[in-house]
Amino acid sequence: MGKSTKYEAKVPDENGIIPYSDEEHSVWSDLYSRQMKIIDGRVCQEFLDGLETLNLPSDRIPQPVEVSKVLMERTGWQVEPVPALINFDRFFRLLADRKFPAASFIRSREEMDYLQEPDIFHEIFGHTTMLTHQAFADFTEAYGKAGVEASKAERVFLARLYWFTVEFGLLQTSQGTRIYGGGIASSPGETVYSLESPEPLRRPFDPIDALRTPYRIDIYQSVYYILDRMDDLFELASADLLALIREARALGEFEPTFPPKQKEAA
Repeated sequence: MGKSTKYEAKVPDENGIIPYSDEEHSVWSDLYSRQMKIIDGRVCQEFLDGLETLNLPSDRIPQPVEVSKVLMERTGWQVEPVPALINFDRFFRLLADRKFPAASFIRSREEMDYLQEPDIFHEIFGHTTMLTHQAFADFTEAYGKAGVEASKAERVFLARLYWFTVEFGLLQTSQGTRIYGGGIASSPGETVYSLESPEPLRRPFDPIDALRTPYRIDIYQSVYYILDRMDDLFELASADLLALIREARALGEFEPTFPPKQKEAA
């Protein structure tokens, strides 16, 4: 969160409307059209239900105030436009207040396939879709509240829990394994890779295991955790997350399942 970004935040006007150019709307349209085709048969029904509930426009970037209106009526959440990168204190406090921080810029055409920092397509298409589901929304709020209380060291472990659920979670369904994590659902490459590649490990979800699992943000994931059912997040929302962190720390971290990051040449 402390890293720099080449993108500039879009500032909403007094009515909460963010100005976007025709080209930016066109980028959204192309991303939306492509991803809707790729997620077919790969995302869970809860994700599809969320898309139907939000009724996102396909030809322009949706405004946060539009999405907030639907979320507020559904689960009591709203979207808070933010710069691409915010500090952990603000991130956790927003979630604890049922405000989802959404980066207000959209990626350039040069980075259509891969973007290291979150943009509004990732945030709205990938994440707010699942915030229409009460179990997911309640877990995200509980996660934020735990983060507010957590120490700096504990937040490292909390980040893993978010990573392997909200960002890169898979769900077991009667139709097979499906995607619910926004980091997968907004990525064309990882949508296919997460379900169909023989390379990554796919493990049954256990919060202690997820807390002990290192990850890298700049590669396709080497490990995915699979929920038995979405309502398991209800139970996780009511759990003492900081106590789970203490247990995970006592057990120690798992060995990384990915290669070390190559150092950039000076």
